[in-house]
Amino acid sequence: MSTREVEHPVFARVYALISALQARQEAPLRRELLAGLSGRVVEPGAGTGVNFAHYPAAVTEVVAVEPEPTMRKRALRAASSAPVPVRVVEGLAGAIPAPDASFDAAVVSMMLCSVDQPAVLAELRRVLRPGGELRFYEHVAATAPRLVRLQRTVAPLWARVFGGCRIDRDTLAAIEAAGFEPLRWRRFNFAFSPLNQPVKPHLLGAARRP
Repeated sequence: MSTREVEHPVFARVYALISALQARQEAPLRRELLAGLSGRVVEPGAGTGVNFAHYPAAVTEVVAVEPEPTMRKRALRAASSAPVPVRVVEGLAGAIPAPDASFDAAVVSMMLCSVDQPAVLAELRRVLRPGGELRFYEHVAATAPRLVRLQRTVAPLWARVFGGCRIDRDTLAAIEAAGFEPLRWRRFNFAFSPLNQPVKPHLLGAARRP
């Protein structure tokens, strides 16, 4: 797949609007996601750069990989005011333009829902140094019966509207299956509006590359 195959200008604008609307409510979660990071960090599927403002000062460089042109332009603007050096590059999460074991940490947020999870997680394992951390903040499959039924009902339409987003994934199981060792995680509900009920279940945590 080339980066041209992931051009979704309409979705990119919708995503940017949603991110802006919920930015204040999500800020504490994104700070929690990134707290304690240091050294070089790779963030595939960086989107519009909503994480950039929350990176701690100990991070020496963020390499933000984003294939979608509209989102990448917005990420470049966000990088210009970030508190740490951020380099925004074109590329795919499954083919990160970096050598093996070249990062101290990797960050994924709201992107494992719409990619080939095994391939992307294998690529993240490749570019992380041994002992490096994978930080994740994702919406995931529901466990409450009523919400499970809702996700199953809206999943096909949701994927078409939101750039292939899958709302019923067991992301923690995928992270473990990829060979990462979970360090800590928590599940919680987050929805800034009633329209977000199908993606209300969230997962936030950290895992380590052995």
